Amino acid sequence: MKRNVFWAAHYIFADYDWLTLDDRIYCVLRTIQPICYPILAIVAVPVNLVTIAILSRGKCGLSKGVTRYLVSMASSDLLVVILDLILRQIPIAFPREFRLLRSIPACNVHAVLLYAATDCSVWFTVTFTFDRCVAICSAKLRSKYCSVRTAAVVLGTVSVLSCLKNVFWYFLLRGWYYLLNNPWFCYGRKNVLYSPVWATIEFLHYLVTPVLPFLLVLVLNALTIRHVLVASRARKRLRGSSSGEQSPRDPEMDNRRKSLVLLLVISGNFISLWALFTVYYVWARLRYLGSVSTFPPWTVRELGFMLQLLSCCTNTAIYAATQRKFREQLKEAVKPPRAFLVECARCVRRLRNPRQCPD
Repeated sequence: MKRNVFWAAHYIFADYDWLTLDDRIYCVLRTIQPICYPILAIVAVPVNLVTIAILSRGKCGLSKGVTRYLVSMASSDLLVVILDLILRQIPIAFPREFRLLRSIPACNVHAVLLYAATDCSVWFTVTFTFDRCVAICSAKLRSKYCSVRTAAVVLGTVSVLSCLKNVFWYFLLRGWYYLLNNPWFCYGRKNVLYSPVWATIEFLHYLVTPVLPFLLVLVLNALTIRHVLVASRARKRLRGSSSGEQSPRDPEMDNRRKSLVLLLVISGNFISLWALFTVYYVWARLRYLGSVSTFPPWTVRELGFMLQLLSCCTNTAIYAATQRKFREQLKEAVKPPRAFLVECARCVRRLRNPRQCPD
């Protein structure tokens, strides 16, 4: 079902009673994608760059290990924005403007890089969740595991394994761009689409990313929440709060709560924005294998892509909402551009004034 933006707008504003609800929603999504995707790219690239710069300065009150995880997550999100949003989804939203892309035989290489970056983005979130779980739940392992060196080894290992895991896409897909998410944006090799062997490999790919990370994040968060609640009750009893006495603030529990809030918000953002994307790909592959009789709705696919791409630029808002020192550093970072824009606005107002604008 290949529809361009103009046909989609025509379907929306014309009286086509024969269109199903799924078709109508699909047309709406296809109409707004050429507007949303460029705006999202314009926002996501500088947002992730600013996040990387602020966190790399090490002035946000976070440990060096946590900072390294967060910088890696922002870096992988930036790669996904470039490889997926800018080089994949925007050409799909503007097929006529990117006709030349069909003549470049590099789609299978693009797919390997894209899926490797996506795996890094997902599994960096899992490793960060595990690091925070260990830091909160185990005092013995905290000093050994929660270190800068361990973070570097873990992140490096995940990066290498993600690249090796996705090499198979080079042999599964051809080099020519298809420019449709149906289900890939490259042409598949002969007999690959209905091959049980390749279908099994692809199905395992989507189980490893992001189905398995979903389960791991949920389990780790459940363990962390349980430990924090049990430890909080125990510390309150020890500090005499159960007898009705007014106890001072507990700095240890305050630090745990801050870590828990950051952990839960990042994990919840990941799960909520990746859910539809996961459902679509698992459902689509089961349909090609004949395990289910119907294809997933088009709306699930398009909305899943949009939400998954949105997850690549939301972490900055999360840090700003949960970390006071990050907000302070963010304000400091935007002061010079804001001052420049204010000065430019003054110059515009003085264009008719003989006085010279300041440099």
